[in-house]
Amino acid sequence: MVSLDLKGVLPKEQLKLNDEEGHPLGNGGIQIIEAHSEEDISKVLAYANKHDKTVNVVSGGTKRGYGGAIEQADFLLSLSKYKGIVEHSVGDLTLTVRPGTTLKEITDELGKNGQRVALDTFWPEMATIGGIVAANDSGAKRLLYGSARDLVIGTRIVYSDGRVIRTGGKVVKNVAGYDMNKLFIGSMGTLGVISEITIKLRPLPKYEGLSLLHFPKGNEQAIRDFSVLILDSFMEPVSLEILNPSISEKMIGNSKYTLAISFEDRENAVLDQEKWVKEHLPIGVEHSVLHEEEARHWWEKFRHFGPNGYNDDTNEANTQAALKIGSNNLDVLVNLEAADNLAEAHHVAVEAHGGVGHGISKVYVKGFPEDIISYIKALKTKVEEKRGYVVCTHLPFTLREAVGVWGEKPGYFSLLEGIKRTNDPKEILNRQRFVGGI
Repeated sequence: MVSLDLKGVLPKEQLKLNDEEGHPLGNGGIQIIEAHSEEDISKVLAYANKHDKTVNVVSGGTKRGYGGAIEQADFLLSLSKYKGIVEHSVGDLTLTVRPGTTLKEITDELGKNGQRVALDTFWPEMATIGGIVAANDSGAKRLLYGSARDLVIGTRIVYSDGRVIRTGGKVVKNVAGYDMNKLFIGSMGTLGVISEITIKLRPLPKYEGLSLLHFPKGNEQAIRDFSVLILDSFMEPVSLEILNPSISEKMIGNSKYTLAISFEDRENAVLDQEKWVKEHLPIGVEHSVLHEEEARHWWEKFRHFGPNGYNDDTNEANTQAALKIGSNNLDVLVNLEAADNLAEAHHVAVEAHGGVGHGISKVYVKGFPEDIISYIKALKTKVEEKRGYVVCTHLPFTLREAVGVWGEKPGYFSLLEGIKRTNDPKEILNRQRFVGGI
């Protein structure tokens, strides 16, 4: 039954009981509340804080399997209808937008003025800017453009007691002292609900090219050597992404480790850099180049790998997990090889890719639950040998207890606890969603 008190807080059409039984990803709520404004968010959190109710936050739902040790909170606050562009300053290359707006909606609107948000996260038609920022998500083009942490210049935040604050501003050069935005970016909604985001924009590239280098089996060291050569050169690649053979097979029908090198600039600049790549190819490496629409289509296809919060299979044999590996950038290939080599021993299917320029890798795993658990533990051991880390960014709720989703508590954990106590003393927001059960 919907709380009678809550009916006085928001119109009844924005309130409903959650009738889904045991969502496989958890992070739900007994009552679903749809926010249509910042004021709605503030009222709900003030009510929850006063009555000691817990609140989970959702928007597009693509991050629903990312962390979380509690299956259901009292309220599931949905921001999916709190969307739209608040302000677009074309001349200043800035955009202020509400959190429920999908990346594709933003991309389509900005494209009319030859601009874009330089984030290439997966499932852009479903992933919302609020979720992307809350998780500090990013894609292969992070190499040149950075992540949400690098692009957000201002936010409005609703604290757990309903108070609203602004961090940063609406112009690029606005920060004096500590950049408070960074406190909330990547905190998984545990410190406050993002109600508005101001982000730096970039012009659409004049020309786009994608060089695909296919390395023979047994010659993987050449990938590392060639990547180092590029990183030490005057080249400015947008991506330097290694695809494992299974992703390479699906993308281009070539079951080899593939290096995807993207360039975005004026046409002559792109073609000159592609010429350099061709002239410095290692012996025995196959090479193909895509331009403009073909390159954009390739990246569009690439952004639709892995789980998205809605494509989980009820068949246990097709249970899905997604892992994020952070490491020294030159250890990316080693980690991808470990991910592939462990797959057969643990009876799982693996698709993986990683940025040899920025050190972030993604591994998508499919198989029986017990095999996935054993695989994750084995991969963590391998990655940690080189001082890397593994985070589970998608895992069914029943499996998250069996695996340390965030890994061991960091040495600075007491600092994180202190920030949480200051911002959300009653632990109202996304309880146990973040590192160490915060």
